[in-house]
Amino acid sequence: MLKKSILFKIIIGVISIIMVAGLFTGCSSKKESAPASTSKSEVTVKVGAAVVPHAEILNFIKPKLKQEGINLEVVVLDDEAQLNPALQTKAIDANYFQHVPYYESVAKEKGYNFVVAAKVHVEPIGLYSQKIKSKDELKEGATIAIPNNPSNEYRSLVLLQSQGLIKLKEGIANFAATPRDIVENPKKLKFVEVDSAQLTRSLPDVDGAIINTNFILEAKIDPKTALFREDANSPYANDLFVRKGEESRPEIKKIGEILTSPDVKKFIQDKYGVAVVPAF
Repeated sequence: MLKKSILFKIIIGVISIIMVAGLFTGCSSKKESAPASTSKSEVTVKVGAAVVPHAEILNFIKPKLKQEGINLEVVVLDDEAQLNPALQTKAIDANYFQHVPYYESVAKEKGYNFVVAAKVHVEPIGLYSQKIKSKDELKEGATIAIPNNPSNEYRSLVLLQSQGLIKLKEGIANFAATPRDIVENPKKLKFVEVDSAQLTRSLPDVDGAIINTNFILEAKIDPKTALFREDANSPYANDLFVRKGEESRPEIKKIGEILTSPDVKKFIQDKYGVAVVPAF
């Protein structure tokens, strides 16, 4: 029979081995049950935009969106008219280049079903000229170039009407009018309908042209040189458009929220002055 002292040592040794084994088993178990990483996966959102100021504004908010887990891809196409088809075919998630009257002028014919996710800024259109310094210098029979798309053509004629240069007939609807709708034209102004993107190039050939500010900025023309322009109450705000039903996507709501933040308002005011006016 083993002595009591030896038996006691054996028992203590066995207990120690069991305790140590249990300790390692517990550590292993805890390690295996550690929670998985909870880092949020990044979401990529493609937004089609005009070069100026739209793409510049979007690029300004990219770092802020990155912090929110949104990778913003700004897509600029050579032909802005393709930004709506791109949204329709889901090549992009949103576009930012147009106002509601323009959208409504093409939506029915093209079968678009988009909605506004954010109202961002107004680009007041104005009359520019390389030949005269004020509207009072417009001579009888002067030639004015105007945009050839329905909504901006109407917008241009309304601007001329606000300056007392023409008068449109009553009851014009749907933001659609052409020079044929002019009922009073005391200076007998002549009108040339030109693609919006080509209007700055038409300046040497006409007495004046009514041009959207984004094209003025792209052409490096000082917007302050406009003989006259729309005021800040213009209804032609440039909006962020998305396919109907997707305006509630969290990432779209976040983009809209940041696009209409105080930081963006200050950026627009500091960078563009009178050329671009925040609409929020």
